[in-house]
Amino acid sequence: MAREFKITSLRLQDLEKELNYLKTTREREVAAMIAEARSYGDLSENSEYDAAKNEQAKLYGRIAEIEDILSHAVIIEDENEASGRVGLGCTVVVEDVETGKQTTYRITGSQEANPMECKLSDDSPFGRSVVGKAAGEKFVVNAPAGSYEMKVVSVSREG
Repeated sequence: MAREFKITSLRLQDLEKELNYLKTTREREVAAMIAEARSYGDLSENSEYDAAKNEQAKLYGRIAEIEDILSHAVIIEDENEASGRVGLGCTVVVEDVETGKQTTYRITGSQEANPMECKLSDDSPFGRSVVGKAAGEKFVVNAPAGSYEMKVVSVSREG
């Protein structure tokens, strides 16, 4: 079975725009770079040609990657919305039971996760622990650095 990529509709639109750009504008730019490099003569010692071909390989690799994501994408927007429980696309405020420190996270699919922006994947240790919980519930996160207890303060659907 093919891997599913859980993404929001906004991320889907971004990927479709990027794919369109890569297949049109960027592909023409790289083709022009190759044509110009070919005009310099001997290809065996032509570093510009090698660089252009490497750029073309990266371009086609990224196109293939985006096409794979789009063909296996699962849109996640409204999961758990009515229940008030944490799910993909939710913003959750949690409190460290030991320190009392509160932090806000957005639960996303793996393609959108970015811990520096407090966007955590549902596949991460934290994500697996918090998904399905409601406000007021406590949960234990089994992270590589050790286990710690958290409490869900609130769950919302805003971005």
